[in-house]
Order: sequence, then structure tokens, then C-alpha cells
Amino acid sequence: MADQRDRAVFVISVAAELAGVHPQTLRIYEREGLVRPKRTTSNARRYSERDIQRLLEIKRLTGDGMNLEGVRRVIQLTQELEHLQNRVAALEAELRAQARRHRQELEAIRRSARRDLVPYSSAIVRYEHPSRYERPETDRTWT
Repeated sequence: MADQRDRAVFVISVAAELAGVHPQTLRIYEREGLVRPKRTTSNARRYSERDIQRLLEIKRLTGDGMNLEGVRRVIQLTQELEHLQNRVAALEAELRAQARRHRQELEAIRRSARRDLVPYSSAIVRYEHPSRYERPETDRTWT
């Protein structure tokens, strides 16, 4: 549940313990803009589950040798990727809905056109007008 993960319930000492870093490190990360904990009315920091996950990711990246600017770029690119994936999913859903509507419209047009069609064999009869200059074969009175 997304709402539950965003509830800021952990004080700085608990968040530091959960992330496996010193509370001063959390202050540095906040100052550098890598994490933004919520604040209480008394201005105390409160970290959410999502913040803890981000802190663990920062710890992993810095443990691999990445500096804080690199971590910031990774976080930025990750957020951009998630945004684009959500946008693609929304566009794919919209495309499927449009395709469904177009198929329904096409089927409705096909159904209405079928009522107007007449089978070929009974619809066209070739009419040949007798020529005025030909005389009928049965009438031999002309000679």
C-alpha cells in the first residue's frame, strides 16, 4: 500500500539504525538533498518506510564507491525512468482503449452496410434493347 509506505513515523535515531548509518549521516544526506524527511510541528525529522528504502539504496551505492553527486544522479534517473514507465503504461492503455473503440465502430459500420447489400446474382440483370433496325425473326412480312 503506497499510503502506508509514505507515512513518516520513524525518528532520526530509529531511521539511522534501520538504514545502518549514523544519525549525522542522515543529516548530511538531507543537507545534500538526497532524502527529504517530513517535519513535525516542533520541526523534528520523521522518516517514512520509503525514506528508509532510499537510505538503504544510498548506502549500497556509496558502499560500491559512488560519491554523493553520483548517487543524486542515479536517484534522479531512477525517478525519471519510473515516470516514463508510468507514462508508457498509460499511453498503452489509452491505445488499447482507442483500438477497442475503433473495432467497435468498424463492426457497427460493417453491420449497417450488410443490410444495404444485395447478392450479386439477383441484383444485376443485363438488359439488351432490341435494335430498331433488326427485324424480328418470327415476323417475315418485311421483304
